[in-house]
Amino acid sequence: MNVDVLAVGAHPDDVEAGAGGVVAKLIKNGRRVAILDLSRGELASRGSPEERAAEAAEAARILGVAERANAALPDGAIANSTEQQRVVVPHIRRFRPQAILAPMDGDRHPDHGAARSLVRDANFLSGLARIPGGEAPWRASTVFHYRVHGKADPPQLVIDITREFETKLAAMGAYASQFHNPGYNGPPTYVASPEFWESIRVRAAYWGSLIGVQYGEPLFSDGPLALDLPPGC
Repeated sequence: MNVDVLAVGAHPDDVEAGAGGVVAKLIKNGRRVAILDLSRGELASRGSPEERAAEAAEAARILGVAERANAALPDGAIANSTEQQRVVVPHIRRFRPQAILAPMDGDRHPDHGAARSLVRDANFLSGLARIPGGEAPWRASTVFHYRVHGKADPPQLVIDITREFETKLAAMGAYASQFHNPGYNGPPTYVASPEFWESIRVRAAYWGSLIGVQYGEPLFSDGPLALDLPPGC
């Protein structure tokens, strides 16, 4: 299955919270996007893995992704190890993406920083013929990173998601067990608070203000980006 972009999250709901607007915009513009959740989110204080799987499927439907898969790595113990690289490589080879969106370090959850290095190295190893696992070797040419919540250091890109912002919120809203939902009976957590839900809009408005639009999402790159000409020229 060839996709244009593979969006990777350490847990179900990471992609939606960190890059849901970008994913929605890619799909709206005709790109095929798949999502790979690295874990089932089994350590979360609210919601069972089964609930989260159903919520993830609904969020994927709202976004319009081509497929959603789960690597079933251990929640809370994601690591850039040989064992876990060998789990991720077959997914990259099956989806054959041109670009990957992956978590960034500096977030509250340590799994996000671990996922950054794990995905980066798995993508490189996926292109080596002598690395076992799955189909023919494949390496995405570009890896971008997103943050769910963390420090606001300058990104390399800010994408205008003004028209996709409500779709992002709808996809996040599919996670009734995780985000602010007064009707859900579960222990209080930071991400389930109204303050966190409001911060999604505030942060998107902040990034949007830097590029002169209503809402934006930042993306980070490990290296320089190749352009034929400067934007706007």
